[in-house]
Amino acid sequence: MTKDQRGESQKAQCQPAGQAGFTLIEGMIAAVILAIGLLGLAGMQGIALSKNVDAHEMARVTNINADLMERIKFNRGRALAYNGIDTTNAATQPPGTQPMARGDYAQWQTLLTNSRLANARGVVAVVRLDPDPVLNPITLNRVTVNITITWTTNDSVARAKSVTFASVLAPE
Repeated sequence: MTKDQRGESQKAQCQPAGQAGFTLIEGMIAAVILAIGLLGLAGMQGIALSKNVDAHEMARVTNINADLMERIKFNRGRALAYNGIDTTNAATQPPGTQPMARGDYAQWQTLLTNSRLANARGVVAVVRLDPDPVLNPITLNRVTVNITITWTTNDSVARAKSVTFASVLAPE
């Protein structure tokens, strides 16, 4: 406070030496940059969730596939009984003369049905490496086993997915 010539006090006018604080434009620009960053973060969150669901489905399919492959390996002497299995077609189950293969078919079909995979379908193809192993003992009567599982994803856009596992088996 200062006193004028009459002795009355007056407030002094302060002149800022430099700019202090933010202007309105600067605050708005900062808010826009923050909003763009948060939108990008939200978009990445959605992608991460989608990929996590895909990985979970793939893990389920791998476990189901490994289960049937182990069953076929356990019954390797009758591996050809599993040829042509299609879990969506009951006519493709192994014949009654192959009770172990028939039981494996029923259990595998139940696993696929209860897996919560949309439109899950399992197909098995078993092929001899050599059509006549007696004439060619080098092949050791081996067979190739291909197990394919197809399903539809449960995303907003349904995508067909397929996984095939292959193995070569030789009877004991």
